[in-house]
Amino acid sequence: MVNPPHPGEIIKGLWLDPSDVSITDAAQAMAISRKTLSKIVNGRGRVTPEIAVRLSIALGSSAESWLGHQAAYDLWQLEQHPDTARVVPLFASTPAATASA
Repeated sequence: MVNPPHPGEIIKGLWLDPSDVSITDAAQAMAISRKTLSKIVNGRGRVTPEIAVRLSIALGSSAESWLGHQAAYDLWQLEQHPDTARVVPLFASTPAATASA
């Protein structure tokens, strides 16, 4: 998987900038604080289920798509540093076990 964009990049690049909508105006439309939306747009905040629903209403996209963007971004970020998780396998990996998972 290639590095997926943070959902904030999508909000800014596909919705706010082309429509010349400010973060303040979008936050007001979504009934959230400007600070919350600014953090998301600047890649420092996450799209939660509540924010995903608000984005879907405000921007006309599905909540599932916003959560999917966030999940893809989070997963890619975690996979870049698997050694930091300090997880020890409980079972030996076998091709059959991996294929059925």
